[in-house]
Amino acid sequence: MTDDVLAKFDRIAAGYSEHDYADPERYAQRRADVILALGPAVEPGATVVDLGCGDGIMAAPLVRYGLRYRGVDASSGMVEAARLRNPRLPFDVARSEEYLPPEPVDLTICLRSFYYPDDRVAFFRRVRSYTRTKFVFDFRPRVHPASSVAADLRAAGFTRHAFRAFFLPQLSRLPAPTHPAVEALEHLGPLSLLAARRFGRIFCAAWD
Repeated sequence: MTDDVLAKFDRIAAGYSEHDYADPERYAQRRADVILALGPAVEPGATVVDLGCGDGIMAAPLVRYGLRYRGVDASSGMVEAARLRNPRLPFDVARSEEYLPPEPVDLTICLRSFYYPDDRVAFFRRVRSYTRTKFVFDFRPRVHPASSVAADLRAAGFTRHAFRAFFLPQLSRLPAPTHPAVEALEHLGPLSLLAARRFGRIFCAAWD
C-alpha cells in the first residue's frame, strides 16, 4: 500500500463504514456468519486478528460470537476511528504483510484488502505462520481469478481451502424478505461460484 493510499484512508476514516456500506451492520453480520461457517470451526473464546480492519466494523459481530478480537490497519486514521467505535478492544497500526500478533491466533481474517501486499505468496505464508485454525478473506473473482488465488495458497503452504459465493450487495440495501433467498443462492456450489464472477464476491477459508 502506497503512502498516497494511506493518506486517502486517513482522510476518509471518520464515518467510513456508514459511507461505504448501504447497511453496514447487516453487511458486517453477514460477513461474520460466513467467516464462522466456512472451513474448520472456531469456538467461543478463540482469538481473531482482523487485518485491514478499517474502522473496526467487523469487531462487534465477531465479539458477539464470543471471539477475542484484535484489529490491525496500516492507516492510523482508520485505527483511531476503530478505537472510537470499539473503545474496549485492541487495535494496532501496521501493514498486514509486516504484522505479527503477540502470540499465535486461531483465526485471521482479511476483508477487501488481501491484494494490497506486493508479494501475495509471502503474505499468505506469513499469515499461515501464526494462524492455528484458518485464514479467511474475500475477493472479486473477475479481478483475482479463483484459480490463481488457490495456487498462491498452495505455494504458501496451505493444504486445504474452500470457496463460497457472497451476494449481499455492499452499496444497496435489500428488503428484509429477500435475505433468505440471497443466502440460499450462496449455497448452489459451482453455480454460485460461477455467478459470483459477475455479480458478487467469493469468500475463501484456507487451512492445513
